[in-house]
Amino acid sequence: MLVGRREELAQDEASKLPNAIGVGADITEPSTPKRLVDSALRAFGRLDILVGSTGGPTPGTALDVQADAYDAALDLLVKPMVRLVHLALPEMRKNNWGRIVFVTSSAVREPIPMLVLSNSIRMAVHGFAKSLAKQVASDDVTVNCVMPGHITTDRTMQLARATAEASGRPVDEVLAETARRIPAGRSGDPAEFGAVVAFLCSQQASYVNGASIPVDGAALQSHW
Repeated sequence: MLVGRREELAQDEASKLPNAIGVGADITEPSTPKRLVDSALRAFGRLDILVGSTGGPTPGTALDVQADAYDAALDLLVKPMVRLVHLALPEMRKNNWGRIVFVTSSAVREPIPMLVLSNSIRMAVHGFAKSLAKQVASDDVTVNCVMPGHITTDRTMQLARATAEASGRPVDEVLAETARRIPAGRSGDPAEFGAVVAFLCSQQASYVNGASIPVDGAALQSHW
């Protein structure tokens, strides 16, 4: 089941897959997670895998972004994941098997300029995931985070435009500068990122649990 705020897009993408459905929903609404889990159970009779990925919060620096904006970031990035897990986990435990993957950002490991909300709030998802993994590992349920670096998506283009506007430079110049900072010499393809997520959802990844895995073309400088 594919879920997004743009229902038509979710349905179009689902139509390309066998036995898939697309659902339009705003994950920040507190009632949405239960509706989604109920819909999945009606459609498929069970729930084995949960991949949580939300849009990014508003760009801005530590001094530009006011305190109240952090509430909206929590509503977007953290609370929906907690609600979904609390609803999906009992279904996974019934079958003594489950996979939970949270899509976060390389900003968790190395802060990104202009993204103070992502730098700050996404770390809470990792704290939740690590705590959860220790509680559910004995149920053969894995919980992992995947941290995309610069992947070619609408979101990265939005951030490039914001950086360009803030610095008074052309967007192409910002994109070229980003590519130069990546040892691979290019941005990642969404399919490359998806392959890592798919592996973590597989039986072969049964002993990978509580991990935070970057997919960034070797861009991160830190060891951990």
